Amino acid sequence: MNDRRTVLVRWLGRVPYEATWQAMRDYTDARGPESSDELWLLEHPPVFTQGLAGKAEHVIAPGDIPVVQTDRGGQVTYHGPGQLVAYPLLDLERMGLGVRCLVRDLEETVIRQLAAYGLDGVRKDGAPGVYVDGAKIASIGLKVRRGCTYHGLAFNIDMDLAPFDRINPCGYAGQPMTRLGDRVDGIDLARARADFVAELARVLGLDCREAPADDGSHKVLSDVR
Repeated sequence: MNDRRTVLVRWLGRVPYEATWQAMRDYTDARGPESSDELWLLEHPPVFTQGLAGKAEHVIAPGDIPVVQTDRGGQVTYHGPGQLVAYPLLDLERMGLGVRCLVRDLEETVIRQLAAYGLDGVRKDGAPGVYVDGAKIASIGLKVRRGCTYHGLAFNIDMDLAPFDRINPCGYAGQPMTRLGDRVDGIDLARARADFVAELARVLGLDCREAPADDGSHKVLSDVR
């Protein structure tokens, strides 16, 4: 499949961070002209991830939560159950996108989704992500390898926010964090996931199709699932 606007969507459930990261790299390295663009949606067990620009002093007290040094952009953040993680594995040239445009489009997707829930999401100059009343609700960190993206966006839906107190989120001391569940009732992870995919399709002009469960195209996912 190489239609420039078709994206296969995969819901992976709750999967380990490091195995998923390796699967993204493996898929990106093995890509060819006929490889599909994909969107992996998932949750991670509790983990702090440190980006390429990350500084050790921003990890204050990780305690029993592992810290993984990764290859995405940005500083330290937290992933945990109840957070919607979206990893777009996209061929930028085929999509006609630049990485900065993709970051902005991911932000725009969340901003429009929040607007549909009656919330005012905004950007902040120099600090990628989406904010509500000054508190961060979605974080973004991407990697471009061989002209293709991986890593992506983390959207706080109904997660425990306490671990963010153990770090300086995205390198900002005292940055307040928020979650959708504290702002609006009745939006669970499944609903947020479906709404995110629908809004991303509109923002990017994509044909987002659920990947067949038995398509057999992803040996790289065998250790993740």
